[in-house]
Amino acid sequence: MRLIARLLVLCLPLLSLPGLAATLGDLYQVREPVASQQPEERDAALARALETLVLRLTGSRDAAQSPALAELRKDPQQIVSQYGYEGDSLLVDFDPLSTDRHLRQAGLALWGANRPAIVAWWLNEGIGGASLVGDGQDSAAALRRAAQHRGLPLRLPLADLGEQLLATPDSLGAKDPEALRAASERYAADALLAVQAREVDGQWQAQWRLWLGDGREQGKALGADPNALADAVFLAVSERLAPRFVVAPGAASSLTLEVQGVDLARYAELQRTLEPLGAQLSRVQGDRVVYRINASAEQLRAQLGLLRLQEVAADSVPVDAGQPPAPQVIPRTETLRFRW
Repeated sequence: MRLIARLLVLCLPLLSLPGLAATLGDLYQVREPVASQQPEERDAALARALETLVLRLTGSRDAAQSPALAELRKDPQQIVSQYGYEGDSLLVDFDPLSTDRHLRQAGLALWGANRPAIVAWWLNEGIGGASLVGDGQDSAAALRRAAQHRGLPLRLPLADLGEQLLATPDSLGAKDPEALRAASERYAADALLAVQAREVDGQWQAQWRLWLGDGREQGKALGADPNALADAVFLAVSERLAPRFVVAPGAASSLTLEVQGVDLARYAELQRTLEPLGAQLSRVQGDRVVYRINASAEQLRAQLGLLRLQEVAADSVPVDAGQPPAPQVIPRTETLRFRW
């Protein structure tokens, strides 16, 4: 088994990995604005960076204030691998292993780096009309910074003429934006975010709607300027998404996961998705892999849904005549079966 797993891993760099969900390579990197490079300003920025990271990893605004993190709040550099100044910001790289260990010891459940990719249709409305924020526009930079700050993979439309005509206040405000869904397919995203932003009496406000699978979320956000508004929107989206993928302490159980239709590229995706859950590969048989994992069934379904896996009912699993009859032992773990 170990040999098979090693061979699979060695082959992975040779493959291009398809899939929609995005793995955030900068999940543990936080950028915080600073007024100067004085030590007291640096320490304040490190404290803010820690709060940002904990919220990003847990989806909870209260998590950073946990009494179990009191010592870490006093000295965030315990888990900092490096930091430096870029312009008017302090760029902090936290060590993933140390960070995860401290947060888990504090009893906090974490959201891994494999997250749903979001295509955002962001419409700025004003007296002169409405304008869709496109991928190559200057206004896209604020959205990208805000999404990265809140730990969300973001994709923006090209905002060509056809998309500008499509993205109207009526289409973005629709209960089921079929046209936007169809237009979003070219961007291979998991979730669709529709935002209508405008300035009212010197303050920016937005209505946003999010669709992920069969789920729908919506809300309002306020900001003193476009940058603050973008951050408020993506913070709200992150807080709504996190409960789907984060398991509360004590909610996990011992599970067996079987996945059919696995090739080397899909194995790479699966490993990347299951890594935060501590999955252990126990068997490989043809195109089927079996894992032992400690998680909640709903969290596992949410993660595998990002890979477009289909759950298989127990009574539809074919019996392998070549296998010896299984011993009559009552299973202690729940088995979930999926296929590509």
